[in-house]
Formats: sequence, structure tokens, C-alpha cells
Amino acid sequence: MARSPCDIRLLLLAAAVAFIYIQVRLFASQSHHAERLAEAEKSESRCTSQLRSMIDQVSMQQEKIAALEEMKIRQDEERVQLKILIQDLEKRSLQTLVNKNVVPVAAVVIMACNRPDYLQRTVESILKYQKTVASKFPLFISQDGTNGDVKKKALSYTQITFMQMFLNSEHYKWALDALFIKHNFDRVIILEDDMEIAPDFFDYFEVAAKLLDNDKTIMAVSSWNDNGQKQFVHDPKALYRSDFFPGLGWMLTKPTWMELSPKWPKAYWDDWVRLKEVHRDRQFIRPEVCRTYNFGEHGSSMGQFFQQYLEPIKLNDVHIDWNSEDLSYLKEDKFLIQFGEDVASATPLHRSDALLKAHNMNVDVRIQYDDQGDFERIARHFGIFEEWKDGVPRAAYKGVVVFRYKSSSRRIYLVGPDSLHQLGAKQG
Repeated sequence: MARSPCDIRLLLLAAAVAFIYIQVRLFASQSHHAERLAEAEKSESRCTSQLRSMIDQVSMQQEKIAALEEMKIRQDEERVQLKILIQDLEKRSLQTLVNKNVVPVAAVVIMACNRPDYLQRTVESILKYQKTVASKFPLFISQDGTNGDVKKKALSYTQITFMQMFLNSEHYKWALDALFIKHNFDRVIILEDDMEIAPDFFDYFEVAAKLLDNDKTIMAVSSWNDNGQKQFVHDPKALYRSDFFPGLGWMLTKPTWMELSPKWPKAYWDDWVRLKEVHRDRQFIRPEVCRTYNFGEHGSSMGQFFQQYLEPIKLNDVHIDWNSEDLSYLKEDKFLIQFGEDVASATPLHRSDALLKAHNMNVDVRIQYDDQGDFERIARHFGIFEEWKDGVPRAAYKGVVVFRYKSSSRRIYLVGPDSLHQLGAKQG
């Protein structure tokens, strides 16, 4: 039976509606997938960006690591070369001693840092008198830091062993540990790179070594007198015991260093040695006329101090045959008695007119001070050091500071309120 036109139109309409519905659903689905695809593309873009950033960071880190590794390789090579060089120099220096079968009196170490011109002046002064006793006093230069000019200058002296370290606060400890422990020296003389030495410097310390070995009440021997200015000295043979550590060219023994090394401070070591708890009632030997001269005005930041106290120092210029000198008077018991008698026999001057009379008398005199302030006033009048450390004036023994009057044989004793009692001397 034939369909009517109306039925056909209905079928076509239904088909059209179905087609439109399918197209709408298809479009909606495509739109949804397009949005998800866009989000995926954005996410992929972010990941790609982050990945590139991470790759860049890793690349930079790899470059830094490569640079550090290269630097480490160079430093390792430099250390190896330096170690070989130092070992070679040490071998050449120390082998000379072994070949000659000579036991050194003391190693001599010059503590240097960044002043090649000063170092040269110091070394040339030392070599002038050291050549004839080289086997007894082997020379070392210990450099603190990396100054290339200092290192080059030090290595130019083939007869000197060079050492180098890089922690300035521990330089002295490192150098002395090396000399006493690694090289096993019995004694070491410490100099600095701004010093000249006297003609009898080595003879003086050779004799002083015997004092250090035989008298345990002596902690160290120094070549320096704080009040060694030209106007305050006279006798180049005179030596004294002192309760104040002078420094500036000094010698100590291995047992003393082994005692000090574990406690050695990182700064102000010289003032630390001056503490009573450190030297423990031991004294120091000092000369009346200095065997070292400190020319280090540059870098001291103390121009006025240098001009007043260091520049006028008298460096001994006569040769003393120390081996023929009887130094038994420096033994603690003998020195205490003799020094006490010398102080007690000096003419006492009192109070207001004491300073005036001191200038007008031709005999040894003693002037008593009451306390540190009073001492500083009197010291300032004469021009000697005013400074105290831990209750001890510079160069003092039992509170007594002695110096010559205007380069003459006259002595002036500045005497503490308890000094005569400590010396066992009677009040005159």
C-alpha cells in the first residue's frame, strides 16, 4: 500500500531532528575535547618550561662543579709541588747537619708575612754573622699567608729552609710545632721579619742555651731590653733576670714549648706569656744592651711609639767572647742576693726632691714608687717604659726596674714598696 505524502514528511522531519540532535551532541563533545586538549597543551607547555629551567640549573651546577674540580686539581698540584719543594729544601738544609755530625744549638726561625723588603734586610743581617756557625744555628723562614713576593724572596736563599702556612692566628704555634716536633730541635730562637742582629748574637745564645738547660727557673732567654735606648745602657756584658717577658728575639726549649703548645692562644700570645699563671714564677734572661734591633716602623701603626721607644734602641756593636764569661751570677739564688745588695747599697732618694736629686748625684740611686700610677709618673719623667702587664712593670725583677743615667755607669733603681723584702735586702 502506498504511503501518503504526509507520512513521508513526518519521517523526513524526524530524521532531520535526529540528525540535528546528533550534530549538536557531536559539536558539544568536540568542544569538550577541545577544551581538554587546550588544557593539556597548557600543562605540557608548563612542564616543558619547568623542565628547561631545571635543565638550565643542572647545567649551571655542572659548570660550577667542573670549575671547582678544576680548581681543586690545580690546588692539589700546587700543594704537591710545594710539598716536594719544601721536602727538598728541608732535606738539603738538614742533611748538612747530619753530614757534619753537629748537634744544633737552636733552630732560628724568621716569622714573615707580607714585607719582602723587610725580610731581605733581616736575612742579610743574620747571614752576615751566621755563616761561620751555620751548622749550629740552621735557619728557617716561616711565612704566614700567600704573599708571592715574600715567598719568592724566601726561596731565593738556598741556605734557608722555607715553611708556609695560611692561618695567621695559629702561625706561631704551627711553626714552633713543626720545628720542635717534626724536626725535633731542642731549642728554637724566634725572630721577626723586621729585626737586625748584633755581631755576638749567636755566641750569646749559644752560652744562654746552657743556662736554659741547667736552670729550670728560667723560662726563656731574650736578646731584647725594653729600656735599651742609648741613654739608658752602658755595659754590653751585663745580663739580668726579669719577671717580664721581653720577646723580640728570644729562645725557648722543647720541654717549655710542649707545656705551652696545647694552651697557645690565637692572638696576643706575647701578653699571654706575661701572665703569672703562664710563666709561673719563672724568669727571663735579658741583656742590658740589645742584641736585636727592631726597624719595623712601616706597618706597626705606632709611629710615635717607634720614634720614642724603638728607634733609639742601642744595638750592641762590640763582640763579646761569651764563652769566656762567667755567667754563674745569673743562677737564681746568686742573682737574688747580688741584685738585692746592689739595690740596697744605692743611695735612697725620697719624695718631692727625689727626681731632682737623681740628676745631680754621681752615685747609684734608688727611688721608691708606691703603686702603678706613681711608677708611671716617675717613668714618664725619665723617659723609660711606663707599661705594666699583670702587675709587673716592663723589664722589672721583683718590682725593681734598673737603667743607666745618660749612658753612664750610674744606675737608677725604681723600687716597689715590697721589692727590698722580696730581694731579702735590708732597708738602707
